[in-house]
Amino acid sequence: MTPTTDDDVNNTGKVDPITNGVGNVHLSKQRRKSLHPADERSARDPRDEAVTPSTSRNTSTAPQQQLPAVDFDGLSWPSTGTRARLDDTPEESAARVKKIADAVQTILECVGEDPSREGLLDTPERYAKAMMFFTKGYEENLRDIVNGAIFHEDHDELVIVKDIEIFSLCEHHLVPFTGKMHIGYIPSRRVIGLSKLARIADMFARRLQVQERLTKQVALALEQVLEPRGVAVVVESSHLCMVMRGVQKTSSMTVTSCMRGCMRSPNAKTREEFLKLVRG
Repeated sequence: MTPTTDDDVNNTGKVDPITNGVGNVHLSKQRRKSLHPADERSARDPRDEAVTPSTSRNTSTAPQQQLPAVDFDGLSWPSTGTRARLDDTPEESAARVKKIADAVQTILECVGEDPSREGLLDTPERYAKAMMFFTKGYEENLRDIVNGAIFHEDHDELVIVKDIEIFSLCEHHLVPFTGKMHIGYIPSRRVIGLSKLARIADMFARRLQVQERLTKQVALALEQVLEPRGVAVVVESSHLCMVMRGVQKTSSMTVTSCMRGCMRSPNAKTREEFLKLVRG
């Protein structure tokens, strides 16, 4: 089965708070390299700030704008409200767990259970702690995960890490979807530590997600960090919202892809090579 290729990310050119009215966030490579790192403004969510790419100095006196790591509108990036969790003190984190546990007790009562019976006495707190772990990606950011592990190399062929296990929660029903992610890129004299690819995948997966957005977020984050010639991400997963409810198709598998740069052309040999290698 050939994965479907994502459409262009939101390209409306409307005023965006990230770009301060510049318009289309998909700036040219020449424009990217003219950005002045010292004048960059903070991203909407500090956890998702881009790792500073290699840039050249611009002597222009005009105000500089930050290139977003991703298209925030097109991908429904988590709002600024989520930064509170990143900044939580231990006391605030404990209060957050308590609040979730209280809500779970209400849910148990509403489904017809007795939260005070022996088997359910500790369930609200257990669930609250588990939910915090399931969504720990909200406590991580791209900059800290990469942590400078970008190296200058002359390698100009495909780099692929396949079969990265992912575990995420569908944001529509809060039930899991699990599967594998395959990541490939063609370097432009910059490579990233291989373990970082799996860590980036896990950071985005450990949030409330839809598979299409998860696929794009990983691809666009790598494109921003590495400025490679091309990036390809394919995700294959099974959604419990399709298995346990609704159509109840236990053997169904959802496949999504995001191709960027030289990997995007349907006739690209590198694209064909990547798809053959991940299928093998």
